[in-house]
Amino acid sequence: MKRLSQQVWLFAALILSSALLYSIEYLLLHDAREVCVWIVSSVAFLPLQVALVTLVIERMLSARDRQATLRKLNMVIGAFFGEVGIELLKHFAALDPDVERVRQDLGASALVSRSGFQGLRKRLTSYSYRIEIDAVRLDGLRGFLVDKREFLLRLLENPSLLEHDTFSDLLWAVFHLADELRYRPDMTRLPDTDHQHLAGDMQRAYALLIAEWLAYMDHLRADYPYLFSLAIRTNPFDPSASVEIRPATA
Repeated sequence: MKRLSQQVWLFAALILSSALLYSIEYLLLHDAREVCVWIVSSVAFLPLQVALVTLVIERMLSARDRQATLRKLNMVIGAFFGEVGIELLKHFAALDPDVERVRQDLGASALVSRSGFQGLRKRLTSYSYRIEIDAVRLDGLRGFLVDKREFLLRLLENPSLLEHDTFSDLLWAVFHLADELRYRPDMTRLPDTDHQHLAGDMQRAYALLIAEWLAYMDHLRADYPYLFSLAIRTNPFDPSASVEIRPATA
C-alpha cells in the first residue's frame, strides 16, 4: 500500500510539472495554438518512445540480467566439478575400457585453443561411451556418491539451474545413479542384467559429464585464465597432469 501511495504521488508530481512547464511556455510565447501543437506532437511521439524503451532498453537490461545469472550459474557448476565432477570423471574413466581414446582427445594441447574445443565437441558427441562393471570399483563409486548426496541435493534446490537445461540433466543423471547404487548393499552378487542396467545409467551420466566439463573448461579458458590453468593441471584424463607448477624442460 505504501509503495502504491508513493507511485500516485510521483504520477501527480509529474503531471503538475508538465502543466507548469506548458504554462511557462504559454506565458513566454503568448500563443495558445503553438502550445497545443507542442502538446499534440509530444503525445503523438509517446507511443514511439514507449516502443523504443520496451524493445531496446528493456532488452538490454534483460540481456545484462541473463549474463549475471549465467555468471552465478557458472560458479555453481565450478563448485560441482570441484566437489564431485572431477572425481566422478576419474571413477568413470577407471571403468571405461576405451578410455585411451578419450584421453587422446582431452589432453592439455587440445583444450588450449578455441578451435580445439569446437572440434572436440563434435567428436565427443559421436562417441559411444562404454562402461564395464567392476564390483570393487563400483563399491568405491557408490561410497563416493552416497557421501556427496547432500551436496547434490543442495545443488538441485538452486533456482539458477532453470537457466541451464544441460547441467540440470547432468545433475539428475548423477543423482539417479547415486540412488541406484545406494539401494544395492552388495555389489559382488548382482546378476548380469543388473550390471547392464547400472552400466546404462553410468554411460548416460558419463556422456553428460564430459560434455558439461568441456563447456565449463571453455568458459574458464575464455574468462578466467587462472582457473583454467588449475583445471588443466587437474585434468582427470591426463595421466601426466600435476597440480604443481614445474619448470619447463629444455
